[in-house]
Amino acid sequence: MDKPFHTRSFSFFTVIFNLSAMKSRFTISIPILVLLFASWVGATTGDSTLYKDPTQKINMRIKHLMDQMTLEEKIGQMAQLDRVAATQEIMREYSIGSILSGGGSWPHEHMKPEEWVDMLNNFQNGSLSSRLAIPMIYGIDAVHGNNNVYKATIFPHNVGLGATRDPELVRRIGTATALEARATGINYVFAPCIAVCRDPRWGRCYESYSEDPKIVEQMTEIINGLQGEIPPNSRKGVPYMGGKDKVVACAKHFVGDGGTTKGINEHNTVIDWHELLSIHMPGYYHSIIKGVSTIMVSYSSINGVKMHANKDLVTNFLKGTLRFRGFVISDWQGVDKITYPQHANYSDSLLKAINAGIDMVMLPYNFTEFSSILVSHVKNNLIPLSRIDDAVRRILRVKFSMGLFENPIADYSFVDKLGSQAHRDLAREAVRKSLVLLKNGENADSPILPLPKRTSKILVAGSHANNLGLQCGGWTITWEGLSNKNLTVGTTILNAISDAVDPSTEIVYSENPDTEFVKANNFSYAIVVVGEPPYVETKGDNMNLTIPEPGLGTIKNVCDGTKCVVVLVSGRPLVVEPSLPLMDAFVAAWLPGTEGQGVADVLFGDYGFSGKLPRTWFKSVDQLPMNVGDEHYDPLFPFGFGLTTEAIGA
Repeated sequence: MDKPFHTRSFSFFTVIFNLSAMKSRFTISIPILVLLFASWVGATTGDSTLYKDPTQKINMRIKHLMDQMTLEEKIGQMAQLDRVAATQEIMREYSIGSILSGGGSWPHEHMKPEEWVDMLNNFQNGSLSSRLAIPMIYGIDAVHGNNNVYKATIFPHNVGLGATRDPELVRRIGTATALEARATGINYVFAPCIAVCRDPRWGRCYESYSEDPKIVEQMTEIINGLQGEIPPNSRKGVPYMGGKDKVVACAKHFVGDGGTTKGINEHNTVIDWHELLSIHMPGYYHSIIKGVSTIMVSYSSINGVKMHANKDLVTNFLKGTLRFRGFVISDWQGVDKITYPQHANYSDSLLKAINAGIDMVMLPYNFTEFSSILVSHVKNNLIPLSRIDDAVRRILRVKFSMGLFENPIADYSFVDKLGSQAHRDLAREAVRKSLVLLKNGENADSPILPLPKRTSKILVAGSHANNLGLQCGGWTITWEGLSNKNLTVGTTILNAISDAVDPSTEIVYSENPDTEFVKANNFSYAIVVVGEPPYVETKGDNMNLTIPEPGLGTIKNVCDGTKCVVVLVSGRPLVVEPSLPLMDAFVAAWLPGTEGQGVADVLFGDYGFSGKLPRTWFKSVDQLPMNVGDEHYDPLFPFGFGLTTEAIGA
């Protein structure tokens, strides 16, 4: 119980008297005594707004705020709701810590950036009207640009960026993505994915930079672009965000998600400790060094233990050994998936997840169930209050470090950055650097590339030549992406080719021509663009990895009738050996995004090919998994392979 104020006052003035009596040893001026008194009064009378003072140290602000929070308010901070489950009233009443837009979660399809800002501020005003006015953070899957937002620049997916071998390029992409997120008011992105995909049958393999942990480690440079570079004397492991033009990043999915048996999504990774540390962990260590603010846990398991319930790795290793000081977030309904069937025993799942070290739970819908269960677990001593406090302390540390209490409301100052020409030029650069030339004529003495711009007639064929949705792949506008030519704003490969050639050259487009058509038209050469449809996560798991029809048929029809260059648009290597002899040239274009000009730039020699395979290109799926360094390594094209060409006139 506190002492009465007059008693405390007497004690303070007694101290002053004693200090004054020591003049012979210390010189204490009256102003300093007044300052000491003011500080003491503030501390003892409990200034309830001290945590809002940016001149105070973050740890002091956190403590002061948490001392005022109820258990229910703390649990509210640990929740992340999808925007469809959130209202101003819910944000105010329950002190919800975060909102997200899941893939394709927006009020209407072609929302302008100003409308995004207004929507976020509406939710934020609810948070700011709560008892303690703790602002929320808003998250989105910006995995290759601000990919939920119409007209945003869509960069190549990570597998293509891995082919560039250019961490500085990736850092610049992080900077651009942060600006395009801020253009819509968003301050938190679920990126980068630093999985090490060891089996291309995995449906998320295109979200991985490489099968080689060294390349993944290098590409964590994107965090410096997204969050800003930590000051030289900053403590390692402490979350950092460098200003209003930056965003909070999220390294995912901790850990081993790319090593599951047969590449089955959300499955089990069977691995020893040494392999886990050497293959799947380096990306996290380097992300933490760079000040990454949050880390997302994987749906998958390690040796049969669900990662969302793995205390040894989440608490003991990530937070303990690696000294990560940001917060750990679950994946979408990841806690529900601890049990099978999903949500079968949510109370037990929450108990395991929170005690394992999950700090924020991506619910994303039912907050009242989440809150009532957690309150009950704490009151029944199943979850220590210290564990709740650790989670909230970490969440608040991120919020204070990003300056959210000082600048909670988004404005329109960055709206012109969304889809800006500078960002589209950057994406175009990334496309041309990501392309890997795997075949160029029958031998080095008879290359077909670069192609002449001035010729009589060029055939452009294939399902992916004139379709922006297929070119961008999954996680574009919607969760799964769309096979839709006009899903957003950009340049298809066909349009890029048409713009690149000489005005006198005739371009003929036929999506799937027959052999007779090809032979009858006497084309100078053909460019065939085929590949995979968009897919995400489990829906992308594929045990066959063949080029889908009509792609194979188009290759045969066209390449039988004229000289041809095949451009493969895919999230991973596919089986190509049966068709390879038909091709005069073969280019892996991965999933290039909205800027198809980058493909034309290298096909026609404005720039040379420079990309190197970030993954082993297998001959047959029977060889999988097969990665560089394996004992029986017999690829069609080895890891790191890539022919080069010189720019015309270089």
